[in-house]
Order: sequence, then structure tokens, then C-alpha cells
Amino acid sequence: TTNAHISTQYIFSSSGVYGSMVITWTTEDKVDSVVEYSQWGGKFLDQTAKGSSVVFEDGGSEKRKMYIHRVTLSDLKPGSTYVYHCGSDAGWSDLFYFTALDESVHWSPKFAVYGDMGNENPQSLAQLQKDTQARMYDVILHVGDFAYDMDEDNARIGDEFMRQVESIAAYVPYMTCPGNHEQAYNFSNYRNRFSMPGDTESLWYSWNIGPVHIVSFSTELFFYLNYGLDLVFKQYEWLKKDLEEAAKPENRALRPWIITMGHRPMYCSNADRDDCTKFESYVFPGLEDLFYKFGVDLELWAHEHSYERLWPVYGYKVYNGSVEHPYVNPKAPVHIITGSAGCRERTDPFIPTPRDWSAFRSSDYGYARMQVFNSSHLYLEQVSDDQVSSYSKYSSGLILYLKYKHNLVCTRNVIMPRLLSDCLTPVFFYFRTVK
Repeated sequence: TTNAHISTQYIFSSSGVYGSMVITWTTEDKVDSVVEYSQWGGKFLDQTAKGSSVVFEDGGSEKRKMYIHRVTLSDLKPGSTYVYHCGSDAGWSDLFYFTALDESVHWSPKFAVYGDMGNENPQSLAQLQKDTQARMYDVILHVGDFAYDMDEDNARIGDEFMRQVESIAAYVPYMTCPGNHEQAYNFSNYRNRFSMPGDTESLWYSWNIGPVHIVSFSTELFFYLNYGLDLVFKQYEWLKKDLEEAAKPENRALRPWIITMGHRPMYCSNADRDDCTKFESYVFPGLEDLFYKFGVDLELWAHEHSYERLWPVYGYKVYNGSVEHPYVNPKAPVHIITGSAGCRERTDPFIPTPRDWSAFRSSDYGYARMQVFNSSHLYLEQVSDDQVSSYSKYSSGLILYLKYKHNLVCTRNVIMPRLLSDCLTPVFFYFRTVK
């Protein structure tokens, strides 16, 4: 049996404040919340940070209680590697390490991006563990749906999943958004187990990294109105204010890329009758116009257990640059759906004929890798866990996205825009498929 005082389920996340990170973990008993840490190569564990814990009572029949501990590490030196462990005199975790995020807008952060990973059939987990230990990523973006489901078996499935991803989430910031599989008991497992920036219990937030402003939001508010219609309006007003601020010329000059992440996509061509297969999904009203108006560059989604890359699209219309070079001067946001990291529901099929706005589709298990090189260059690839070469995983639909000026769409009426060529300066967006 496990000593109840020993810490488990470590999650490392950005606090949204420069030079600080948040470490979250769980114990079965009430003990102190302490992190001992030190710079790599320095005096071993010579710094101490203390935090606090809260009691989380799961909504299942057993009403299980656990203590969620949170400790913020401050005054971290950007780019420096630290070693740490969590716990108290009642028991300590193993040793972990992390690299403090660079605060500059001129560095090139690397991401792994995926959604829909369960503790059963987590096809991509082994490769993600290997990649993370090889320091391939600066940040993980988990775009909703965890464990399948965190509340099951009185939240023991959630415990098991958090222990599974510890080999990733204890080493690099693990940034999240909620999915439909987190909805039980008003998303209580999600809201308690993760510690994202802001004060919305991780439902929506934004943060900056390198030349990117990342906006995470909850698509689930549109589907579970029984938890409060007011949250829909609160999130919308927050999104509008956040994007308006990010799109100001002085802010866009520093962080030209605006990337959103939400679980259920606006578009998809899957054969499962999900919301995104219908004309004007629940996610559409207001959000597509809002994201388009403020010049969102890339929209990351999951939910569909597949990978789909769209042409630049707005209002179901494709805004390619030309017939010969469709990704030269993209005049609308690009959507990426990557929800095939692996779960008990397996993968989702597609309709036989792709929609006009669908550029590439794959039902392989996998995840995306993304790197934002600078203010004009972004690279993204989907890695297949089904097709393995002698050296590395198969990559599909590689994207090199070049954008030399990021700005608002100059239109009085977002529903009926003027020619976008009047608004945007040259943009180049190129991709190729590698087999």
C-alpha cells in the first residue's frame, strides 16, 4: 500500500507571471505543502517554497476527499534548469527537473499539442514521454478530455491518469482546457486538479510565451448550460477584452502570433454526427466572428479522435491566396484538430468526400508538434503513432506558416467583410506531406 503522506500526481504549469511556475500535487492526508529546489549544478535543494492545500471532495458515491497542494516558485532565472521535489517531513516525492521559461519575445518555444488522451489505450503517451525526457518541448498543450473519465470509480481513474502523465507534466508546463469528458459534477475534477493562470479555476485564461499570445477557453459552456448560462456571457466578454488587448498595435508588435485552444471544433468532416459536423455548430455563434475580427492566426482543437487540417477558412468559405499557392497570403484563421492521442473510444472515421475547407485528414493515432520560430515563422506537424520508420514516427501534413504582419481585419461589418486583400500584407503559408 502507498503511504498516504507521500505526494503523488505532480503537475507543473505556468502561472502566467514571468519568473514563476506553479506545482500542483495530491495527498490523501493533510500535510504541509513544500517544494525544495535548486539550480542545476548549484547547492543541492538550497531553496524552499511553501504553499497551501485545499480539500477536494469528489462528487461520487464515496465522497472521496483528497488534498490538492499548490506551491508557486518565484524569481526563477529564465532558461536555467532546476531540480526539485515536493512534499513535507511526512514524505517526499522523487526528484524532478524543469527549465524556467525564457521571458524574451525573441526565442522559439516548442510545443506538443493533443487532446483526448485516456488512461486506457493512451497510444501517444510512450512517445510523448520519450520526447519530453529528451527535452524536445518547452510546453505541453492538452486540448481537453483527460483520463476517460477523471470522475469514474470515485475519481480513482483521475488519480491513475494523473500518475500516468506525471512523467511529462512534472518536467514541462502542462497547459490545459476543459473537454466534455470533464463535465461531471460541474467539471469539479478538472477545476481542482489543474492550476492554470487567472482566477477562473482553469476554465478560461491567457498567457504569453515568446512571440505568442495563447488564449485557452471552454467550449463546454455552450453545451452544459445547466451549470450556469452566465458563464457563457462572462467568458465571451473576457475573450473580447483579452483579444482586443492582444491585438493592440503595441502588443502585437511584441507578440504577433495569437493562438487559441478550445476542445470542440467549429469545423470537422468526421462521420460521427458531432456538433462540428453540423452547419453552424454551438461553438460558432459569436466566436468565429470574434476570432476573425481580432486576427487570430491559428485555432487548435481536439474532440474528434483524428487529425484534420483546414485551409484558411471563415464562414465556411476558403480564403486561399491563389490556385497555385493556396497558402500564400492566407486571409483567415487556420484550424488544426488533433484529438487522436489515444483513449478507450478509439479513433473516429471521416465522411468519404472531404469538405471544401478540409486540406488534410488522418485517422491515425498521434499528436502535433509545433514550434514558433519568430514573429513570422511557425511550424507544425502531426506525428503518427501508427506508422513507424526505423528512426522516427511518421509525420503528416507538415506546415511552415509565414506571416509578416499580424493585424485586425479592417472591416466595419465582420459578417460581410471587404476584400481581405485590402487589409493584410503578404503572408506565406506552406506545407507538404512526408511519408
